[in-house]
Amino acid sequence: MLDSLDYQAIGLISGLEVHQQLLTREKLFCRCPAGLYTESHDGEVLRHMRPTLSELGEYDGTALMEFKTKKEIVYLLNQQNVCTYEMDDTPPFLVNQEAIDVAIELCLTMNLDIIDEVHIARKQYLDGSIPTGFQRTAIVGVNGWLPFKGRRLTITHVSIEEDSCREVKDKGHQIIWRTDRLGMPLTETVTGPELHTPEEVRDAILLCGLVARSTGRVRTGIGASRQDVNVSVRGGDRCEIKGVPRAGLAVKLVHNEGWRQYNLLKIRDELHRRGLRTPDSIRMTTHDVSDIFATADLGFIQRARQTGGKVFAIKVEGVAGIAQHPTQPDTTFLDELRGRIRVIACLDEAPIALSSGAMPEFPDKHGILERLRKRVRPAENDDFFIVFGPEEDCQTAANEIRLRFIDATQGVPKETRQALVGGYTTFERILPGPDRMYPDTDSPPTRITKERMEAARTRLHPPPWDRIARYRSWRVPEETAYYLIRRGGAEIVDAVVEKTGVDGLLAGITIGQHAKAMRRRGVPVSRLGTPEWIKIFDLYTDGRIPREAIPAVAARMAQDTMDSEAACAALGIELRKPETWSKEAEGVTLDGYRRTKGDSADRRTRFLVGQAVHMLKGKAPAAEVAAFVKAKLGSEG
Repeated sequence: MLDSLDYQAIGLISGLEVHQQLLTREKLFCRCPAGLYTESHDGEVLRHMRPTLSELGEYDGTALMEFKTKKEIVYLLNQQNVCTYEMDDTPPFLVNQEAIDVAIELCLTMNLDIIDEVHIARKQYLDGSIPTGFQRTAIVGVNGWLPFKGRRLTITHVSIEEDSCREVKDKGHQIIWRTDRLGMPLTETVTGPELHTPEEVRDAILLCGLVARSTGRVRTGIGASRQDVNVSVRGGDRCEIKGVPRAGLAVKLVHNEGWRQYNLLKIRDELHRRGLRTPDSIRMTTHDVSDIFATADLGFIQRARQTGGKVFAIKVEGVAGIAQHPTQPDTTFLDELRGRIRVIACLDEAPIALSSGAMPEFPDKHGILERLRKRVRPAENDDFFIVFGPEEDCQTAANEIRLRFIDATQGVPKETRQALVGGYTTFERILPGPDRMYPDTDSPPTRITKERMEAARTRLHPPPWDRIARYRSWRVPEETAYYLIRRGGAEIVDAVVEKTGVDGLLAGITIGQHAKAMRRRGVPVSRLGTPEWIKIFDLYTDGRIPREAIPAVAARMAQDTMDSEAACAALGIELRKPETWSKEAEGVTLDGYRRTKGDSADRRTRFLVGQAVHMLKGKAPAAEVAAFVKAKLGSEG
């Protein structure tokens, strides 16, 4: 049932929030170096977060949820990459203008309207990922588009903001963060909800990434680009899949989220059929059943009791069988309850919660299930759930179970969900709303002048779709064309073709395939910049080296840090005059040739050609050598 899904029939729609780190020297609101990662720390800071009122005097629901977790937040600090700004002990420096310039270039490539003034706002985050409790962010461009599958994909806006901390450990009521990534500039590109299949989501992620890479001013590597995918189905509501690390993973994540929401709507309809439609209709009672589990042969229960914990049974009326209803593949609604309990009640030891329907799977030597039923007294259509741990956390868990069933009566709750390996998601937090945004009075606005806009236009690189069309006209394979743009090789290819007049196909294949193969062999090809590649191809177009020698010269230059002339001399590569090399080619023999049954003149010719080409490697063009040998043999009959 969960393998196929008619996306059109269920009304699947998706949109993207693509986060891309920018290649700047400094962080966004201080002068600490950007991109300097460390695994050690010089100090620690302990924080607790509390929500604040918005400009309208309201609390954001996500902030209230995070406050319920009662998290102890620890930050690991290294003096090489943080200062007092990151810890909110110093006001922000003026915003990094280099980062704003990169954001403007990205906006122009995406056909956005640049705003007149960049105003900094604060976006509340109480999960601990930012020590201040808020992220500074600003919109730079609005109302843009990208060419996508024969139509225009709307880009609603691009903003610039500071990156968050890296999570080290999250266990119980303590979460630990490393602050080296904190404050690095990044852009957030937001698309319209116009993607209707998981494959379209994947392709849109790749397109947005390609546009960012084409500027040549963004970071690459693990964690440099992250996507949040918003998904909804007809009759449901928006859910955000947070932190999708790779475009390919989005296919399974969006597919499974479509199934999840479709099944949550079926659960809603079933609850309505049972008369459970409003919050008041979800009735719950809790029971301390620690004594019943005193002799249970279950390690997770015993560990909770040994540390002073309790075991509670939570009865919910009228929901029998709902916990076993499938949601995502290999998951059920019970996993929805477990996600809420894990995050908000901080009860994170598996299995986190049990339902009465699943309890028969566990050993029951002492008649525990029967004793539970006598204590809890469930009616035929009731269900009860077991949670274990500190008493206060168990009470929080009981309340979250009730709240999750209340949400189930409405269908799909607005949630941010964490992407897991295998294409599944789990609860991360309630989806934030507009109440978490408010102006940052510590930061003055930045005016975007016409002169600044024109300067940005002069720095623009060709958009990736134009480059790909041009490379394809040169017969460069599509995969190689995309690789060149992603890895920065397109700038080199364009310069080489323009400066040396070399064939675009040869330049594209050499830099997009041969250089890639050299890198995999450990050759430090990154040492070769545009000037070095131009000098290599100049040798070829000047007729001094054959085309077959280009990769060898490049590899020698990269390995030994020498110029092109020296690399050719070290390799003994230099084209000779035809009258010189043709005499050597005449000397090839069949020494080493192995005769086989069905031997032919054509096979012997191929052997002799191979011998001649190998002998004259780097001294004569391979195609000319082969033609010479074949002609010589033909004239001799």
